[in-house]
Amino acid sequence: MSFPNEHSYAPFIGPFDPCPPITCKTFSTPPQLYICFQPLNLPQFTPEEALRHGTLWPALYSPYESRWGKGR
Repeated sequence: MSFPNEHSYAPFIGPFDPCPPITCKTFSTPPQLYICFQPLNLPQFTPEEALRHGTLWPALYSPYESRWGKGR
């Protein structure tokens, strides 16, 4: 299963805003929003992988990529 981890939107830009406008803002959404209930026979990580990823199920894993210092 693959779900969109990142969404974007165009915020309102007022004519008298004192700062340069940000034309596109993005935000992350967790995969739990797209799974209403736990399906049967969902694939699982090995115990070692589950500890590294923070979840037992790959469908609920959402990697975090920091944008700090990337100029975005």
